[in-house]
Amino acid sequence: MGMSRRDFLQGIMLAAGAAATDPLHPVAGQEPPASHPNAPGTPALTADGRVVMVPGSQGATSKPEMPAMPPMGEPTGRKGVPGRRWIMVIDLARCDGCAKCTEACGKMHFIPPDRAWIPVLAMRDASLASPYWFPRPCFHCDIPPCTKVCPVDATYKTQDGTVLVDRNRCIGCRFCMAACPYGVRCFNWARPANPPPSVERGYSPEWGYPRQLGTVEKCDFCPDMAAAGRLPACSAGCPMGAIYFGDQNEDAVTNSFNETARLSKLLRDKSGYRYLEELGTAPRTYYLPPVNRQYPAPDQVKKEPQAI
Repeated sequence: MGMSRRDFLQGIMLAAGAAATDPLHPVAGQEPPASHPNAPGTPALTADGRVVMVPGSQGATSKPEMPAMPPMGEPTGRKGVPGRRWIMVIDLARCDGCAKCTEACGKMHFIPPDRAWIPVLAMRDASLASPYWFPRPCFHCDIPPCTKVCPVDATYKTQDGTVLVDRNRCIGCRFCMAACPYGVRCFNWARPANPPPSVERGYSPEWGYPRQLGTVEKCDFCPDMAAAGRLPACSAGCPMGAIYFGDQNEDAVTNSFNETARLSKLLRDKSGYRYLEELGTAPRTYYLPPVNRQYPAPDQVKKEPQAI
């Protein structure tokens, strides 16, 4: 078998230490479904922008029930879902540090035990301030520095707002890891032990497995689930309803409690902010401050935060 394109480029990087360029055009993926039908009894937006509940009797005969996990959505390729702008909001007042989001993400993506795509950190903004729990996914920046430094276009941004890594292109230079100011990327230093279910499904940058030696990985916003109208694994797995996810174009986000809120109102009323926004990366993950916390602070419970 001849040398693959990826192995060839890795050899160039290791021998010369110079940036390589990719002469190939991106491969077009399959077109995603036009829209996701609302499951019976779920919140939905009307044409005039109001949030309403779709009764079970309305959708029982015409709207199929959503499939059980894990999802098997069709990949949308390097294009993403037309007309969508995925966005995440994390309510720090609701987070109790249980790390169920980390657990759900790890299970969904077959993540090895030595890493976490969404660690839950114990944070303290000042010595006199109270600590709080801080889930940290990839922020899927609108101005991502990682995409600018990748010499082979392996890390890229889709039109629906997600920043993904194509490991079939990645040559392991780790320029993206150096450029990311949030430290959210991991590297496969050893040959991964891919479980049979991950191999059977086949590879796509939208779910990130099976893994490959010498490549970068990170949180991907579960774009295959989003395209199917479902919450990402971290949001669906949060027992506190702390992680909202939705479409900025629809101005709506939903959590695991099936609570749907108008995005603009939620951020305005609860003083939403973006972590290290002063860096100019325009993150697509927002936080709601940890005020009037519903659960004990990290220093009030015997619980260790997730290691980075």
